[in-house]
Amino acid sequence: MREVAIVAFAQTKHTDHDTGQNEAELIGPVIEEVRAKAGLRDFGFTCSGSCDYLAGAPFSFVAALDALGAWPPIQESHVEMDGAFALYEAWVRLQHGDVDTALVYGFGKSSLGSLREIMTLQLDPYYLVPLGLDQTSYAGLQAGALDAPKETLDAIVRRSRHDGRANPYALDVPDDQPEPPITDGAAAIVLAVREVAEGLVARPAHITGIAHRIEPHYLGMRDLARSTSAADAALAAGVGKGPVDVAELHAQYAHEELILRDALGLGADTVVNPSGGPLAANPVMATGLIRFGEAAQRILDGTASRAVAHATSGPCLQHNLVAVLEALDG
Repeated sequence: MREVAIVAFAQTKHTDHDTGQNEAELIGPVIEEVRAKAGLRDFGFTCSGSCDYLAGAPFSFVAALDALGAWPPIQESHVEMDGAFALYEAWVRLQHGDVDTALVYGFGKSSLGSLREIMTLQLDPYYLVPLGLDQTSYAGLQAGALDAPKETLDAIVRRSRHDGRANPYALDVPDDQPEPPITDGAAAIVLAVREVAEGLVARPAHITGIAHRIEPHYLGMRDLARSTSAADAALAAGVGKGPVDVAELHAQYAHEELILRDALGLGADTVVNPSGGPLAANPVMATGLIRFGEAAQRILDGTASRAVAHATSGPCLQHNLVAVLEALDG
């Protein structure tokens, strides 16, 4: 296996309203910033993550490619998922051996429509969609299954919002709002194989383990109070092989953080979501990628030696992607 590292990360200043920018205008400055940080203009592979349902137009990601420029031609791919899963595809692509760098980005404009109606469409169209279950409804089912003390959940929300206010990219969200905010935004990451990465930045965030696992789609077929897929992914990625300084978790509701802490085996000494996490800014289709970028940034700037990044997709933590990021000597 080729060793791969994150060498640069950039994100937009997220907003809770439509700024009038199209997707290419939203992404363009982030692409330029991450290119400058990595010291690269061109990449061996490019992969993006977004959702046409947010834009309300088919193949909207094709128009977003205008942000990259039309020349020279590039090897490009796209996933109809969070940008974190595009990062996984790029990591796999780098294993092929013919390219050494990759650009990954994710973007979404939730302000254009009703996010609750859109997220309902990811459920089974015959039995669940007609019930009108949106993401907050089934999150409530999961919170009820966990039955955590309200004081504990409130404390998580307050901490996330407090940390988020120190993050210049996050929103100023009221502490009494339990849901993640409606957010527009984008993020980008540059990956490079180890021999290239160490020539680009002083302290690359090496991906020493990465894995994803998925559970049954139907909510009644799994124990909502725990996440076996997150636990299995964490085991495969090697989270438990050493201490974790920082963990960035794609927890969109306070109870999800409790479930993920347990699934990943994180101790009390692990700092969780110092960026504020999704409760402070939730640009759908970029939120998971931002977790990777925020975790990597702690390695890049020397404030952490070992970090965990997590992203999720589907209802009630159905599909989970976990990675271990480390600073390696030599």
